[in-house]
Amino acid sequence: MTLPLFLLDAGALDAVSVGGRLVLDGPEGRHAATVRRMRVGEALWVADGAGRRVTGTIAAVAAATLELAIDQVVDLPAPTPALTLVQALAKADRDEDAIEAATELGVDRIIPWQAERSVVIWRGERGEKSRRKWADVVRAATKQSRRAWLPEVEPAVTTAGLVARVRGAGTAYVLHEEAVEPLAAQRLPDQGEVLVIVGPEGGIAPGEVEALTAAGARAVRLGPTVLRSSSAGPAALAVLSAAARWR
Repeated sequence: MTLPLFLLDAGALDAVSVGGRLVLDGPEGRHAATVRRMRVGEALWVADGAGRRVTGTIAAVAAATLELAIDQVVDLPAPTPALTLVQALAKADRDEDAIEAATELGVDRIIPWQAERSVVIWRGERGEKSRRKWADVVRAATKQSRRAWLPEVEPAVTTAGLVARVRGAGTAYVLHEEAVEPLAAQRLPDQGEVLVIVGPEGGIAPGEVEALTAAGARAVRLGPTVLRSSSAGPAALAVLSAAARWR
């Protein structure tokens, strides 16, 4: 059975070594000790979100703290190519469903997109609060899926900002129901960033498709059916991961 994983901040595991000890406290220590009720002798993983994963055996348990004996330290390389999901803001938490599943499927970066047809609008402090909520969703999904790399949730972009991002990316795909080329037929690069762009419930506006493809993105389709905004991105990531990573 896969070990439970607890997630610390980047750099928190820099000084650990096999044979040493690690104190797991704070929210993760509290969760392990009081919610999961882990006991002396049980093993677990601790990751820093930047590729380092420690395997430890619980040597002592306090009210909200665990002391671990370090059995193994591994540094897992970042997957390549880097997969970035550009997820349009959507209503009824469908965008949060999308980024949760995308994290489980291996996305490396997430960019919220304030698309023309997005009903939800992020502005000012509300926008930053919403971005932090997305980051919390991604963090929980990272732990659930036992990932050593924590995907970054970037600040929201407008269509103009997204067009600029496409120009700087190695590869970008716009998921569009009227596209002719299938995503499954695309050749992925070995390195660099691959953007997957998903529109809101009402779809990507024609002017946005035109601007994105003019900047270098390719319009592609997933299949003969029309997917929701919550499922299109994860489905596309599964297709790309099968082609480039799950082999």
